[in-house]
Amino acid sequence: MSSKDLRYQALVNAFYADLYRYAYWLCQHKAIADDLVQETFLRAWKHLDSLLDVGAAKGWLITILRRENARRFERKQFDYQDIEQDELHDLSSASPEQQAELSQLQRLMLQLDVEYREPLVLQVLLGMTGEEIASCLELNLNTVNTRLYRARHQLRELINTKDLEGHQHG
Repeated sequence: MSSKDLRYQALVNAFYADLYRYAYWLCQHKAIADDLVQETFLRAWKHLDSLLDVGAAKGWLITILRRENARRFERKQFDYQDIEQDELHDLSSASPEQQAELSQLQRLMLQLDVEYREPLVLQVLLGMTGEEIASCLELNLNTVNTRLYRARHQLRELINTKDLEGHQHG
């Protein structure tokens, strides 16, 4: 195996799961998420020589994935919202109750404006730091922190509204 092959395989092994989870959050469809991740790794392979700092690999791959997702809309293939949405299951440990709560939380997060949802998903789902998110989204750190704050605030309001509705109908 060449040194490029080894570097590439290390990237795939280290980041495939995170990229898939993020892709799924972006599109809400397993097959499309698979395609996005495959296209991301294809582009990563082609441009692997441009990745000079291995510590920046995750942000670099997330940026590629975001651009691939944007290209999907530029191509105007068809409206993916019309496809029946399948659910992403954590096969490891979540009970049915936890699955229901996670699914509800995911639906509520999808109601946030994309400018607030995206940094929150990067932080919660991928464990990225504010600095990593800022680099990936090409924003300054203060903007990222403000968006994270507003995202949490809006999510809290959505949860409280949902709880009030549940008590009124219950």
